[in-house]
Amino acid sequence: MDEKRFNTASEASRAEITLLLDFYGNALTERQRRTAELYFQEDLSLGEIAEMTGITRQGVRDGLKKAEKALFEYEERLGIAGRFLRQRKALEEAKHTAEELPDGEAKDLLLDKINAAIDEA
Repeated sequence: MDEKRFNTASEASRAEITLLLDFYGNALTERQRRTAELYFQEDLSLGEIAEMTGITRQGVRDGLKKAEKALFEYEERLGIAGRFLRQRKALEEAKHTAEELPDGEAKDLLLDKINAAIDEA
């Protein structure tokens, strides 16, 4: 996923919205969060979500648009997801640089620390 900042949901992919849901999903209303999870993470259609939730298809669509807007606003204000992506990229670059070092105990220790940091991210 690239770290480009998206201004609108129409420019974003499911992956970006899913990332924003991971960071900010709990800040949405319960209905918005659940609808967005069903649509973006579980890949259900608007009709399937409408049937499951008892909301009209148009209601599901409207709720998704509101949820997307809120997610992008949270990211614009807080920037947590963008910071996460930048840190992850920096760790990957550090790993690549460390892999180019001569073999030895220091290289192994450094790679272990970098890999542990990547796994925690």
